[in-house]
Amino acid sequence: MTREGYDALREEETALWKKRRRVVKILAAAAAEGDRSENAEYIYRKKQLREMDRRIRYLQKRIPELKRIEGPPHNTEQVFFGAWVTLEDEKGEEVTYRIVGADEF
Repeated sequence: MTREGYDALREEETALWKKRRRVVKILAAAAAEGDRSENAEYIYRKKQLREMDRRIRYLQKRIPELKRIEGPPHNTEQVFFGAWVTLEDEKGEEVTYRIVGADEF
């Protein structure tokens, strides 16, 4: 994984925890209003909290398993994660891609 991708996942996890605290406060206020079965705010915030918790759990399991690429590869004849690859078609037009893992695309 590229350093940028790794840092983006760490930032996402931090932002989710901050947002989660706000959602929990709103959820508590909605729950205090009474009948939860007809309380749209309560139902929506519970769903939002479930989705956030699912993503946080995924990131907590995934981030420690990731291997960051810290520099260019030693062998420039092969393509590795984090590499920029430029392709040229028959017309001479070039297209540049960056090879990244599933967590970055």
